[in-house]
Parts: sequence; structure tokens; C-alpha cells
Amino acid sequence: MNFSKRIYSLGVAIVALLVSSCGDQPTEETSAAAQNSIAADVVFMGGDVYTVEDEQAWAKGVAVKGNEIVAIFEDDAAAEAYIGDSTRVINLNGRMLMPGFVDGHSHLNGAGAQINDANLLKVADDAALRAEITRILPNIPQGEWITRGLWGAYEAWGAGEASVDATAGANFTDRWRPNRATIDDLTPNTPVFVSSYERPAELHLANTAALKLAGLETEVLEGMAINEDGTPTGLIEKGSPAIERIRAVITEKSHERILNEVRATLKRMRENGIVDVHDITHGKYADYYTELQDSGELTTRIWMRADLSRAKEFNDAGIKMGTHPKTGESDHYLRWGAYKGYIDGIMGNHSALFFEPYNDRPDYSGRYRPHTSDDPANEVENMEKMYGFLLEANKGGFKANVHAIGTKGVSLMLDTYERLQQDVGGSLEGFRVIHNQVVRPSDFPRFKQLGVIAEINPYHLSDDMRWMEERIGAERAKGAYAFNSLLSNGSTLVFGSDWPGTNAAEYYNHPKYLLNAAVNRTTLQGTPEGGWNPQEKISLADSIKAYTINGANATFEGDVRGSIKVGKYADMVIVDRNLFNIPPEDLINMEIDLTMVNGTIVYERVAN
Repeated sequence: MNFSKRIYSLGVAIVALLVSSCGDQPTEETSAAAQNSIAADVVFMGGDVYTVEDEQAWAKGVAVKGNEIVAIFEDDAAAEAYIGDSTRVINLNGRMLMPGFVDGHSHLNGAGAQINDANLLKVADDAALRAEITRILPNIPQGEWITRGLWGAYEAWGAGEASVDATAGANFTDRWRPNRATIDDLTPNTPVFVSSYERPAELHLANTAALKLAGLETEVLEGMAINEDGTPTGLIEKGSPAIERIRAVITEKSHERILNEVRATLKRMRENGIVDVHDITHGKYADYYTELQDSGELTTRIWMRADLSRAKEFNDAGIKMGTHPKTGESDHYLRWGAYKGYIDGIMGNHSALFFEPYNDRPDYSGRYRPHTSDDPANEVENMEKMYGFLLEANKGGFKANVHAIGTKGVSLMLDTYERLQQDVGGSLEGFRVIHNQVVRPSDFPRFKQLGVIAEINPYHLSDDMRWMEERIGAERAKGAYAFNSLLSNGSTLVFGSDWPGTNAAEYYNHPKYLLNAAVNRTTLQGTPEGGWNPQEKISLADSIKAYTINGANATFEGDVRGSIKVGKYADMVIVDRNLFNIPPEDLINMEIDLTMVNGTIVYERVAN
């Protein structure tokens, strides 16, 4: 007897048992009660279900009751036993139901600020500046500041989506220079202090409201640009004493404003099918998440990764991995996760650490980064200190997830994990190297040997390929975003977006960008033909695993989440097409039609 028939027979048997217990001649009411006792809350049918389970990869329907998956069907007829008076039946109409996406790397504090505050990465003229300020003004409470910015990043680098051959860098002497007059009429009572992308010299723009608060409306200090009439333009150079004057009067964001930023982030995630996110959690954000959970607004599971420097603090407080920040109890929705640390910088500013110098900077091989965000000593190149952090984390049962981008950075982190394994024994399951942007061939097998996860951000490839070979040469670049080499050497891949990005680029968290990068290895426009270093492409199935079940396993929750299986939490999405039945280049056009988290539908793009 096949699976669907077993389910159907079980349902019929339960109904029969319930009916017989009420007498030989059941009433209409008792029959209805029996039917509804096994009725699901939601039944999906009429499409393709990709479960990500090896034993039963495909099905035709799923039943959900409460927050659990209670049945999987191979045909629509088997669903009838689970449809009651109050069951919502969703016809897939040929679309694909699959596990919800697990974003294995994100910065939610920055994401919310990028959505609700100034995002000037692609701003390079007056019109674009006015448009962005106009967009965000409704999000800014009266009297609060507009900050962030980073105008001109994409102008500096060339359009990230345009071509692999785009020339990086622009003539900075000829670049656009903003003036406070451009936005003063929009922001008479809203102080603005935004900055440029910092290459080679950081600039700031203050509007009149900001200058007034700092007592600089008419006063001119060193580094302040002036108009023909001698008044400040609002443009201020790095190092000017005016910057500190302004920063001294900037007020912190209000509690409600930050809550609204988190709300905007949650909205974006549910629209994009993200059911769980491994967040790099800063400051009081655990409190914001808890507050929104208490009000029923936390629509995505969050695995919070605190700074590695907090390991002793957590151990002293008895905080355990996988526990809720408020209750201290084990939790699968909002919970403390691993610790985040750092080895090196990023390739965008030549600070990723390599064994050999950069091709375009033959005297420089990158640099170490402070190993924690909260290190008051700001120490770098102190691997003994890093090792001490790892020991402290391991003592408390936590795992370390450490940022390493260049070949030397990755190798050093693997060396340190190897030392930890030798000294304390046991498994390194759950420990991760984050990014793994460029890996040398000899290090590919070490991930499996150590049991360390390769956490990687596929979309970076689509953005970085345009200038990477200029930085490190074609040969080293063969180890960049080496999905296939890592996978074929037995590594466990966990995909993350790194949303919202760096000060040089904006990253996306919609799954289509990550899947396109892993499967096709192209820009958003599909260049170069055949993909960049195509030998490192991986299959759609492997990409989805890295983006679903592998992320759940990385948080030790693969037994309850990450795939479609009876008894697991109902975290699922409807994709507007069967991704396995389309040309790979069409992945970039996929959309999320519905997102379900913990059995609750939190987003619908179209009525079903």
C-alpha cells in the first residue's frame, strides 16, 4: 500500500471508530463531529510539493493542523479525509510548495535602518537625493534625525549588475557634490546628517536643521565647504571639527522608531519567504524581538548570534544556546544561537587577508580585524585571544561562527578550530566559518575533516565578480564562491544573504538572487554567458538544501524544521512556478506567493 493510501485508510479508520462509538445509527451531527476531529486547518493540494526529504522528495499536497504538518498526499483524493467545515483549502494550481527559506546570515538591525532610513548607495545626483529623502520622511518621527546614507557607492564601483567587465572606480574629482539647499525645503524640521561612500575620502552632508542644532548655520570651520556668499554648503570633509560638533547633538532613535524598523524588516522577510533567520544580533535587539513576539508581530523565527566577546557574560548568567532571551526556556522560535567573531576585513577595501599580495596592491595582503565587535582594546592579530574566546564559548555549550574572507583568513580559522578539537575533543558540529569568499584548494577538504560548516553568501558573487579578478587575479579567483569544490569535498553549505550589505553595496535577501548565483553564477543580467568560473556551479536541489534543511541542521533543529515531513513545524512557502521545470536562467524571475510560519499564513501575494 502506498503512502497516500495509508494516510487515507488511517483517516477512514479513525472516522469509522469515532462513528461506531456513538451507536449503530449515527446522526448527522455525530458524523460531522467525527469528520472535523481529523480535519486540518489548512490543506494544500493541486500542485507540486518539494519536500527536500530524500525518502519522499515529491508529493501533491500537505495538511496542516495547528503548527504542524499532519499529512502529505500523493494525490488529491487522499486529502479529503482532512478537509472539514473550517478547513482552508489552497489550490496550488500547478505552483510549487516547498520548505520556507532559512537565511543563514543577516543583519536585521541594519536591514531595518536601510528600509526606513536613508539608503543613498545608488544616489549620485540631486534628483535621486530628493527622491530618497521624500521616500523615507513618513518613517521619521518629528524632530528625529536622518542619518546613514553612503551616497555614491555604486557610482564609485560601477553598476554591480551591469557586467562582469565593468570598470571599477570612477574619477572622484569629478563626482557630484550635494548641497543642503537640495533638501532643505523637504526637511525644515528634520535634521539630516548623511555621509558618502568612503573612497578615497569620506564626506558628510548636513542640512540647515542639523547645522542650526550644532550652532554652525553661519559659522564656518575647517573642512566645511562654502557657497559663493560665504555660507556653508552643508558639505563637510572628513576630519573637520564640525563633524564632532554635529555628532554631539544627534539624538538616539526612539524606541518606537526602532520597533518600526524591525517591523519593516519582518515584512520584507515574510514577503520573500524567509521563515527563519540567523541574525547577527546587536545591543538591545533581543528586547525588540521579544516585544514584537509578545504582541504577535514576530513573523519569522530568529536565531540570535551575539558577539563573541559576550561568551563569559552568558556563561556567568547561565544562558544556554537555543533558549529564549526572556524565559530562558528551550525555544524554536526566538532563541540565542551561536557567537559571531572575526578574522579579517572585506575584499571591497582590500582588507580581506591573503597569503599573497593583491594584484592591484602588490605591497599589501590585507589585514586582521578586531576579533570581536565589542573588544575595548580593539586588538588585532591576536589568535591566542581568539582561541580563548572559543574555549569560553565551548565551555558554555555555544558554537562559534567566525567571519573569514581571504585565503589566509579562512585557513587561520580552520587551524584554530583544529586546535580546539585537539584540545577539548568531541565534535565541532555547529561551528562555522562565515563567508569563505576565497578558499585555497588545500583547505577544501578540511571543512568535512573538522565537521565545520561553510556558511556562504551566494549573491556576493553576482556583485563582486565584476572586479574580483582585478584584485586577486584569475587563478586565485577560481577559489572564489567555490560552491562545488566545497560540496564535492564533503562540506555542509549554509546559505545566507548578508542582507542588507556593506558600505559598498546593497545585498538582497530574496531567494531568487541567491539561487541564481549558486546555480548560474551570473550577474542579474545573465552575464557572462555560461557563468563565471562555471565549474563551481551546483544543482538547484543542492542549493535549496543549503537554503532550507542545512540551515535548520546548523541550529540543531533539523528534526523539527527545514523540510516538509509529518510531525515537523509547518514552515512553508508557495513559489509561483515549479523551479525544477524552468530553464535555470529563469530562477531570477521566481516570486513568493505565500509564506507560512509555524502553521500561520503570514504573507499572501495573491488570493488563493
